[in-house]
Amino acid sequence: MHDTIFALSSGAPPAAIAVVRISGPRAGEVLAALAGRLPKSRRATAVTLSDPAGDAPLDRALALWLPGPATATGEDVAELHLHGGRAVVAAIEAALARFPGLRRAEAGEFTRRAFANGRIDLAEAEGLADLLAAETELQRRSAMAMASGALSRMVEGWRERMLGLGAAVEAVLDFADEDDVAHLPESFAHNCGELADELGEWLERPRAEPLREGFRVVLAGPPNAGKSSLFNALTDSEAAITSAIPGTTRDVITRTVAIEGVPLQFVDTAGLREEGADAVERIGIDRALGAARDADLLLWLGPEGEGPKEVRVWEIAPQCDRADHPHKANARHSISAHRGDGLAVLRADIVATARTALPKPGDVALGERQQRLLGECRDAVTCAAERDDPLLIAESLRLARVALDRLVGRAGTEDMLDALFGRFCIGK
Repeated sequence: MHDTIFALSSGAPPAAIAVVRISGPRAGEVLAALAGRLPKSRRATAVTLSDPAGDAPLDRALALWLPGPATATGEDVAELHLHGGRAVVAAIEAALARFPGLRRAEAGEFTRRAFANGRIDLAEAEGLADLLAAETELQRRSAMAMASGALSRMVEGWRERMLGLGAAVEAVLDFADEDDVAHLPESFAHNCGELADELGEWLERPRAEPLREGFRVVLAGPPNAGKSSLFNALTDSEAAITSAIPGTTRDVITRTVAIEGVPLQFVDTAGLREEGADAVERIGIDRALGAARDADLLLWLGPEGEGPKEVRVWEIAPQCDRADHPHKANARHSISAHRGDGLAVLRADIVATARTALPKPGDVALGERQQRLLGECRDAVTCAAERDDPLLIAESLRLARVALDRLVGRAGTEDMLDALFGRFCIGK
């Protein structure tokens, strides 16, 4: 990458301070042209910024000159800490755009350069993306662990152990005619099994998707069971329309909230019934069944024992303020969304259950891509432990290392990288 990029790296103006970042081989030259001199490296310096194409000063600002490679991107970097008015930021950006060889950064391009220059690996970049999107303390701490390299350090340790195992296999292949190295060490299969077990323990950890999207709680049952009223009460909103008319809810309604720092995604669904549904309501029922299958927890407000079987189901006895409310012998909770009876206890129970399914604070949570690659690695190491032919063992260990290399970005595809860095904002 030989071009130099710039972007506003702080929040949208107006603000007290706006930070414009410049990265690339011409960063120092551009800073010197704007400030009249190149400040001392790694020291915040008050300067007057002027457009070389004009006479009037643009702003009185703090400038930072950060020569590479010991920078966030691995390149020469300049930062301008400006007064955060819209006109100031616009004037600085316009002046930068007039420099030959400078262009505005694309989404995630600063972080992509950090990855390309070896300042971070792919797992750390994914953690940074999650950190920027974090809205709860649980999300922040998990993303912080990933962005700080917790998984990357584990991967490096696993890779070193695989290289040691691979060296033993190569010795057998290269010196098969010498008695002292003609066979693998007796501990080889045990060491492979031990490594596979360790990888398996990581695969059993809570996943990142519920943490990112919220622990998914689906409300299901027949029409007029009180689903929408309970949904509104749990989310403290009026997102769902409530009515005594059957079929009022005709689509899946989703609301994500944080309760006690735990991300929860509540889902209201169309009433499930076999008779009397028109074509539009039938579509809603099909979507409700799909939502039920994807639930982390399903609150069943219908007749006892008739809820879906393939997910975790809680029997909820709704509308307990009514004399004719349906009785449930084994209801986990009896509630009244209208009066609020039992809602606090239900909400606390949901939060406690979600905590057990989500990563513990500060633990690394694997995403779908990481989980898949770590699974491939574990399977390959398991195969190495079970095989007798040194050639097949060597190939299994090679496949295991390839999976780890793809996990941290030593090998990968441009399409996947484009998708990842597209999640970042322009200034990151």
